[in-house]
Amino acid sequence: MIGVRNVRPGLESRTGIIGSMERGKATISDIAEDSKLGRACVGYHLNLLLKQKTVRVATAGREGHWSLTKYGQARL
Repeated sequence: MIGVRNVRPGLESRTGIIGSMERGKATISDIAEDSKLGRACVGYHLNLLLKQKTVRVATAGREGHWSLTKYGQARL
């Protein structure tokens, strides 16, 4: 089929990221360590989740603190 791509690896990555964020606010480094993904990969998926309003970021210093939104928590 034209235009169909395999999205399963991305969904698995985002599921792992959301799972590691269930405990509260986390930095990209924390999430990367918990989910066994690279920092760039985590950043990419967090930006996708941010566009979907599943996560939010609060910047403090050099690194942001990411957390789930109420919408993101409801989707769990």
